[in-house]
Amino acid sequence: MLKIILPTELAFLVEPHLPQDTKFICVNPDGDFDGDISDAEVYFNGFKLKNTTLHKVLAAAPSIRWQHTPSSGVNHILTPIFLERYITLTNGSGVHAIPIAEFVLNFMLYHAKNVQKLQSLQADRSWNKWFELQELYNKTVLIIGTGTIGKEIAVRAKAFGMNVWGSRRNPEPLPNFDKIVGANSWQSLLPQVDYLVVATPLTPETKGLINASVLRSMRPTAYFINIARGAIVDEEALLTALRENWIAGASLDTFITEPLPPESPFWSLPNVFVTPHNSALTPQLYDRIVSLFLDNLNRYRTGQPLRNVIDKHIGY
Repeated sequence: MLKIILPTELAFLVEPHLPQDTKFICVNPDGDFDGDISDAEVYFNGFKLKNTTLHKVLAAAPSIRWQHTPSSGVNHILTPIFLERYITLTNGSGVHAIPIAEFVLNFMLYHAKNVQKLQSLQADRSWNKWFELQELYNKTVLIIGTGTIGKEIAVRAKAFGMNVWGSRRNPEPLPNFDKIVGANSWQSLLPQVDYLVVATPLTPETKGLINASVLRSMRPTAYFINIARGAIVDEEALLTALRENWIAGASLDTFITEPLPPESPFWSLPNVFVTPHNSALTPQLYDRIVSLFLDNLNRYRTGQPLRNVIDKHIGY
């Protein structure tokens, strides 16, 4: 009988759909389990997996052969202890793409339509309509990372009539992108960009990718959006850029330290829209997470190739 480790926060959704010849043990976010996992082959980890929890499970479950994570990013899993083991790792790539892409358009419209100003007028009961609003039509967005999330952003941006550019390791053409450049060429495009969106995984190559040089190359009217990982951004450089108006503003759904500390200056900067890393959280997300895991579980049991297998050397 195949034994599976399930996260407590998702077990109630997965359990009704498990094959009869499987058994599951639950593990909570702190790495406490409600049974013997020493012979478990499959580990479905929970959200916000802590290193301590991961290592506790790995130590107690020497038979794990496949681990699945609901997140797209896997940088928090690829620890030296994990990499010592011969474990196939798969991720949740694709399940977050639709809600995050919608959120990116929400961020763009928030900026273009000056929603902050409109809300302040409502609060003041002021009928002052003579201030500038922008259109997304014919604006240019550069998407760093053209994976499943980047592609869904492109679909929606193109529907608004935007010029859609992208950057990827291998710059082959993609639907809905007007221009694709290689990973080392996108900085030359920055002076022409109205919206810069980060949708790339966090890897050693992308850590600190958005630095002072990048931010200084952008237009003073440009807007920065990060829905990827906080560590891709040099936060001190971004704070300087926002305070000194190198760029018009930023929407940030992710930060190096989460939750964002109350004393962080990002909270109070007038040209920043802070959200609590929740751009993917819709009811449909959980259905997609469970569906992907169950499909991969069937593939694992029948010897078929798994979906979303991570290349541990490049980190995605």
